[in-house]
Amino acid sequence: MRDPIDLKPMLKPKSVAIIGVSRNPDKVGHIILQNYLNAGYSGRLYLVNKSGEEILGMETYKSILEIKDRIDLAVISIPAQFVPEVLEECGKAKVKSAVVVSGGFAEIGEKALQDEITTIAEKYKIAMLGPNCLGVVDPRSRVDTLFLPTYKLSRPEIGGVSFVAQSGAVGSTILDLISGEGFGLSKFISYGNAAYVDEVDILNYLMNDEETRVIVMYIEGIKRAREFVEIAKKVTKKKPVIVLKAGKTAEGSAAAHSHTAALAGSYQAHEAIFRQFGFIIANDISELFFYAKVFASEPEPNGGRVAVITNGGGVGVLTVDAVSSSGMLSLAQFSKESSNALKKVMPTLVNIRNPLDLAGDADDKRYSQALSVLSSDNGIDMLIVIALFQTPGADSRLATELIRLKENMQKPMLVLSIGAEFTKMHKIMMESAGLPVYDSPASIALALEALLKYSIYKKKH
Repeated sequence: MRDPIDLKPMLKPKSVAIIGVSRNPDKVGHIILQNYLNAGYSGRLYLVNKSGEEILGMETYKSILEIKDRIDLAVISIPAQFVPEVLEECGKAKVKSAVVVSGGFAEIGEKALQDEITTIAEKYKIAMLGPNCLGVVDPRSRVDTLFLPTYKLSRPEIGGVSFVAQSGAVGSTILDLISGEGFGLSKFISYGNAAYVDEVDILNYLMNDEETRVIVMYIEGIKRAREFVEIAKKVTKKKPVIVLKAGKTAEGSAAAHSHTAALAGSYQAHEAIFRQFGFIIANDISELFFYAKVFASEPEPNGGRVAVITNGGGVGVLTVDAVSSSGMLSLAQFSKESSNALKKVMPTLVNIRNPLDLAGDADDKRYSQALSVLSSDNGIDMLIVIALFQTPGADSRLATELIRLKENMQKPMLVLSIGAEFTKMHKIMMESAGLPVYDSPASIALALEALLKYSIYKKKH
């Protein structure tokens, strides 16, 4: 088992060299440069281009060996056949880490070329990410090696979720989605072919990273299975890991190999490892997304007893069905004290039972009264608040009140809100304040079940 690779020079670099920068704004190197400038990177930035031409008013160097400063990170975006020579120069210049965004290696059958750069990285102890990857984003250090322009792919706000993606396409899609949601990004790491730095190194780093609260992974294959098991035993004792594993079928495994040269292996074997060590398994990108939301914002529950508060009877019934069908969750029974307190403040048309249907005219005050009572009921572990903004009493005041109540909530509280533009406006309002919103009973029940499952695992270990 090799020593862990330190990714700090890559994610928190004080100096960056971009190798392969061009004047052409459509070229990968130019886009990476522009992204560093847009992000406001405050470290020392150096450009390397064989022509030595000035780019965007900045001096360029023909080789990294010409730079007198010590470089923490080299971002390499040149044709594959030239990467070994440039990486060798990085080694001689004592560069600490490198992101090779260039494709054209083992994923297209050029295994010898990939082995060559891996040998160079090992020789000089360069923490090399890639090749065939997007690289990294760290909003706090304003590092952004993505070759996707910000006008096409928005960057999320700073937060506690770290995304690890073998596929740049999957990772960038998730980044684009979360940029409009209420939970932010700690790190984004796209590692491609994993020629040197792999999922074991990344998990080891993020496990000890104080800025990361939740780890979300999309993987196509695991290179070092034994080492992965060892790190898996440790990481979920500290923080949740949500994983989406591609290659469930033989055809999918073959596609994974042609994509990132990943040895996908048996999906069942991978799944057994994930379950044994408390990973939360997502079946698709949507699940990955709403699991990330709940773990980013919610405390660990004491149990699986759920109270449902709604202003729409039918949606309340569907939500009860989803909760009752989950296998781990159950419908909570209101205590006598809660029932009596609710009777005092609710209008006579409200039937005091779970689900608590506040009626179609419920406003922010009625929701506030209900939640104030139920949040202190020891027989309730989780709260689902259904807010249908099509009803007369539901408006921005309701969203504001739910946000206020969430601030002091000691239990998981998720909102279910279904609708078009008016609803979406309030969804953004709530999620930007850290209140997770879901758009189906099934998704909200799955999210709560995952939260409970991890809580149980963590208490046992």
